[in-house]
Amino acid sequence: MTSFTEPPAPAPAPAPALRPPAPPAYVVLIAVSVGLAFADASVVVLALPALYGTFGVSIVEVSWVITSYNLAVVLTAVVLLALRSGPRRLTAVGSALFAASSVVCAVAPTFAVLVAARSAQGIGAACLLVGSLPLLVGLTGAGTRARSVWGYAGAAGVAVGPALGGVMTQLVSWRSIFWVQAPVAALALVATLRGKADPQAADDPGPVELRAGLADVGFVALFASLVGALFLSVLLFIVVWGYSPLRSAVVVSMLAVGTIAVGPLTRALPRWVTALSGGWMLAGGLLGLAWLPATNAAYPAVALGLCGCGFGLLNAVLDQRSLPDSDGLRRPGNLVIGAKHVGFVVGLLVVSPALAGALTTATRTATATAAAIVLDAPLELKVKVPLAL
Repeated sequence: MTSFTEPPAPAPAPAPALRPPAPPAYVVLIAVSVGLAFADASVVVLALPALYGTFGVSIVEVSWVITSYNLAVVLTAVVLLALRSGPRRLTAVGSALFAASSVVCAVAPTFAVLVAARSAQGIGAACLLVGSLPLLVGLTGAGTRARSVWGYAGAAGVAVGPALGGVMTQLVSWRSIFWVQAPVAALALVATLRGKADPQAADDPGPVELRAGLADVGFVALFASLVGALFLSVLLFIVVWGYSPLRSAVVVSMLAVGTIAVGPLTRALPRWVTALSGGWMLAGGLLGLAWLPATNAAYPAVALGLCGCGFGLLNAVLDQRSLPDSDGLRRPGNLVIGAKHVGFVVGLLVVSPALAGALTTATRTATATAAAIVLDAPLELKVKVPLAL
């Protein structure tokens, strides 16, 4: 009698290995490097008078320390739109270049070397920023959380940068600003190489939506207006009132306080309320800086606080409109980075010549007034004529 036996059941396929979550420290280091890259767009604002004195250049020329960085970020972000590179490799290259060029900035013997090194910094910052957004998706496991971390770190960096640069300039020197940046970028490089990014995070979505394109235009206007607030602060505190960089940094820190303070409101308020409130606050702060009623630091502190609140609210709304909820953030991130730094460049190109012209006019007026006072003084003619001349 023949017995029939059932064939053995096939062994179950092994479950795919789960990618271990990235240590929180890696996410923090990448977020800090994002904040640093955005902060560098304005970190030397309160150090501009010191740079002006060190290298003996004009106001328009010294503004290229900031313009060259932002222009390099914009051009590199445009080039990266056409390139396909993994987020981990892109962030690593950007971090390494940013660290190396920071050292060159710190030891720059001439103004030309400083501007060239700042341009290299901008190229590294663009690579870091473009790669870090999809990299954070892989490290956090969620596109929404990565977008939130990236956006908040960038906004905080822009707001904190000027005050931090002023403190470093006063306590040590303007060169210390760049010495501090190099090890931070190096730590970000370590976190990038040791952290594992999800390959899917590098995928791009379809065409950019109309609302995202309009949000990018909004970023240009927002960051151009922020340049006006920062340069008005430098002119007022250091050039006109004669404040030290440290004292100026204390007042300018109200910009960062306002930006960070409104963070919880961006998640609680309806989007239209957030946008409307942010626009009114930013406009009110800028008008307050333009028409100060007295030479008292309390007034510009309040105005800068309003600017910070308005900036924080508008930046959050524009981030939500420009970056999709999906994991494909590479291409939209490129456009956001480019738009923000285009705003800086536009603002600098408009504000710098205006400030230079205003200072030239003020100098001529002051010279004529002083000569008139000397000529009207009760002095002998042979004494006051040479003084007036």
